[in-house]
Amino acid sequence: MSLFDRRTVRVLFTVLLFAGVLAFLWLARKPLLIFVFSMLFAYLLEPLIRWVQPRVRNSRGLAILTVYVIGLVLLTTVGLLVGPRIVDEGRKLAHATPGLYERVTSGNIAWQFGNRWGWSRETTERVQQFLAEHREWVGQSVNYLAGRATEVAANIGWIALMPILAVFFLKDKSRFSTAAQSLLEDYRERSLLRNVIAEMDEMLAHFIRAQLYLAGISGVMYTVVLGPALRVPYGFVLGAIGGLLEFIPVVGPLVAALIILGVAITANYSHVLLVLLFLGSWRVVQDYVISPRILGGRIELHPLAAVFGVLVGGEIAGVVGVYLAIPVIATVRILWRGWHRYRLVTPTPVRDRGAA
Repeated sequence: MSLFDRRTVRVLFTVLLFAGVLAFLWLARKPLLIFVFSMLFAYLLEPLIRWVQPRVRNSRGLAILTVYVIGLVLLTTVGLLVGPRIVDEGRKLAHATPGLYERVTSGNIAWQFGNRWGWSRETTERVQQFLAEHREWVGQSVNYLAGRATEVAANIGWIALMPILAVFFLKDKSRFSTAAQSLLEDYRERSLLRNVIAEMDEMLAHFIRAQLYLAGISGVMYTVVLGPALRVPYGFVLGAIGGLLEFIPVVGPLVAALIILGVAITANYSHVLLVLLFLGSWRVVQDYVISPRILGGRIELHPLAAVFGVLVGGEIAGVVGVYLAIPVIATVRILWRGWHRYRLVTPTPVRDRGAA
C-alpha cells in the first residue's frame, strides 16, 4: 500500500495550488489593483466612446483618441482656471498646519472657544486639560493620515499608468469576454458566463459613473458654499478635498466633514455653526435625494449590507478596500444569482437506488 493514494495526492495538489494562487495575489497586489482601477476607469469612459464612435467613421480607436484629447483639454482648462487658487490655498494650509496642530494638541484652542461662547474659566480649563491629555492619540492619528498621504504620493507613478492601461480594456473588452466564453464547451455554461459578464458590466459601469457624478456635484457644492458664500479659510482646497473624498462610499463624506470642521475651528472661523448646518443639510440632500436618483436600483444592495461591506473592506485593505467593497459585494450577488438560475434550468442527475 502506497503512502499517498490518488485521492490524497489530488487534495494536496489542490491545496497547494490554492495557496500558490493566494500567495501570487498577495505579492502582486499592487499591479493587480492598478489593473482593477484601470478597468473601472475604462467603464467610466465607455459611454462617451460609444457616443463618439459613430461620428468618427465608426472607428473605435479614433473614438478613444478623441475622448482622451477632449478630456485632456478640459482638464487643462479647468486646471488653469481654478488650479492656481487651489495650489495657493493648499500651500498656505500646509504652512499653517503645524500651528493649527499645536493649538489643538496643547489645548490652547479651548481658550479661543471659551472666550467666544462665554465658557467659565473652570470649563475652559477642563477642555484644555482633556485635549492635552489626548495629545498622543491626536499625534498618532495625524501621523497615520500623513503616512497614508505619503503612500499615495509614492504610488503616483502607478496611478499614472491607469489611463494607459484603460486604453487596452476599452479597445479589446469584447475580445476578452469572447475569449473567456470560448474556454467553456457546454452551451449552458457559456450562457451563464455571458449573462454574468453582462450584468457585471452594467453594474460596474453604473457604479463608477454614479460615483463620479456624486463627487463632481459635491465638489462644486463644497467649493461654492465654503468659498465665495461662507468665506471659510482655505475654502477652495476644502471643496476639492470634499469632492475627492466623495469617491469613497460612506467613509469618505464623513472624513471630509471632519476635515472641513477641523480646519474651520482651528483657523478661528467665526461661523462654525453655519458650516455645521451646511454639512448636515447637504449630507441629507446628497444621501436621500441626489444619490438615490443617480444610483437607482441597479446596485441592489441593502444599506446595512453596504455599511458592513465598507467596514470589512476598510479593515482588510484600507482605503482601497472601502472603495471596492460595494462593487465586490454586488459582484458576489450577481455570481450567486447567476449560479442559482443555472441550477434551476440544469437537470440534476438521479442516481439509481439499486446501484451499489
